[in-house]
Amino acid sequence: MSDGESGAYMSVHTVSGEGLRAAMVDQLVADHAAKGLTMRPEVEAALRTVPRELFTPGVAVEEAYRSDTAVITKRRGDETVSSVSAPWLIAEMLGQAADALGGLQGRHVLEIGSGGYNASLLRELVGASGSVRTVDIDPDVTARAMACLAAAGYGDVTVVCADAEQPIGPVRRYDLIIVTAGAWDIAPAWTAQLAEDGVLVAPLRTFGMTRSWALRRVGDRLVSHSQRLCGFVAMQGAGAHEMRYVDIADGVHLRLDEGQRVDPESVGSLLTRRREQAWAGVSLPPRTVLADLDLWLAARLANEAGQFVVLSAQQDAVDAGVVAPAWRFGTPAVLREGTFTYRSALRWTEDMFDLGACAHGPDAPAEAGRLVGHMRAWVDSGQPSPVLHVLPAGTPDGDLPAGTVLDKRHSRVVLTFTPA
Repeated sequence: MSDGESGAYMSVHTVSGEGLRAAMVDQLVADHAAKGLTMRPEVEAALRTVPRELFTPGVAVEEAYRSDTAVITKRRGDETVSSVSAPWLIAEMLGQAADALGGLQGRHVLEIGSGGYNASLLRELVGASGSVRTVDIDPDVTARAMACLAAAGYGDVTVVCADAEQPIGPVRRYDLIIVTAGAWDIAPAWTAQLAEDGVLVAPLRTFGMTRSWALRRVGDRLVSHSQRLCGFVAMQGAGAHEMRYVDIADGVHLRLDEGQRVDPESVGSLLTRRREQAWAGVSLPPRTVLADLDLWLAARLANEAGQFVVLSAQQDAVDAGVVAPAWRFGTPAVLREGTFTYRSALRWTEDMFDLGACAHGPDAPAEAGRLVGHMRAWVDSGQPSPVLHVLPAGTPDGDLPAGTVLDKRHSRVVLTFTPA
């Protein structure tokens, strides 16, 4: 290929990338508005500046700019161990961080979980007076991140290969620590490396459900500023925590995350019994944040007799009518006295919907009614949003805020609710 042909090819490729990037950001701005969110101007500007295709080598440029899709960059067998996160999720987490800190200009940032693209966006946001350090446990990931960052012109981002469960040397305090791997607990090192009033944005799994929490440091504890529904590749290294799945029917599973134990055969046999359906008798608009309701149900069901679990299902099982969950990727459910109950698919009337519950077992009508009672309580309380408090393990009960307590390896996590 002659130099002229090469230049023409690069020009077409660059224009294609720029056009796709502009279309992607336009879609992200529209998605924010549909959720009742407003994208911060500086986040939008960063997304319009950074060439995402340079961080997804070997992937078609059209795939790199799909707003709703992560790009897998490394697998171990069938398991995904590294990816470039979906743009919609990156945009929301950066917005969480900037909102909690009142902007990122001049801030010093530690990113846990590398790949390069998010670090380059952060570098745009912190400006010349700020700094970004990104760390990953996998040397393949950090080597790729360094190469991609250099190719995109962000060679001043510091890349470290280490297990971020421990402090990253040289030890310093950061205004923002942003975690881009699914965590089950908050490592003490993360809190210790935060400046007072600094913010940690982390995808934390509680009750088997992951939310991106923006948590502000207040002394030795963290208190949430916001949260978003999300999903991430699991944390590796010392901070890893196994999430178990058990099959209860063909294509139907229970997700066990906080030490639960169930007999899959007995639960599966319940699904063969008649399904009872109950409705809350409410009328809600499409923008209702049902992710908040699911945490409300988790907190209340965990405080009652019985066992809270998360139901997931393959589309074939849903289509066959084996189960009718609210969301097949993770729906709150409870096992109580031989009855299995879960939040059901919505019932729509024109552009409004009602909340429902399905139950199988000897007390199915009563248990379905009990679950929709919790849903009505959430609606009657003003659809309160969850607030997460993270305190060190060993904190006395008397020093905890009132709420649902979940004990983890390093932390005592307390879930409370405030009116929306």
